[in-house]
Amino acid sequence: MRSFVLSGAMLIIGLSHAQAQDAAAGEKVFAQCRACHQMGENAKNAVGPHLNGLFGRTAGSVEGYNYSPANKNSGITWDEAVFREYIQNPRAKIPGTKMVYAGLKDEQRINDLIAYLKQFDATGKKQ
Repeated sequence: MRSFVLSGAMLIIGLSHAQAQDAAAGEKVFAQCRACHQMGENAKNAVGPHLNGLFGRTAGSVEGYNYSPANKNSGITWDEAVFREYIQNPRAKIPGTKMVYAGLKDEQRINDLIAYLKQFDATGKKQ
């Protein structure tokens, strides 16, 4: 019985570690996003808007970026849950979006990407 409890505890610890967010790994995931989006203090809008301060921001609100009407009128405020759903299939979450990315399906890579994005405040400074 004792070894069963210990094994169960080790399994739970292992599973929670596997789900942890890793910003360094998220930076590697973001490499594919860099084709369209920028982060950091010198970030500018490109093919897509800069992503500084994403979480807590209203969709379609980065000044100087020409959003699709679908994005501007989505009523979305970005948080982890909404972003998870969106990044898995952007066109399903916001039909009519200009974002052509097919989607990121791997839960751990999404966790890591979120950790990376959350490091940057609205000015692009790392927190």
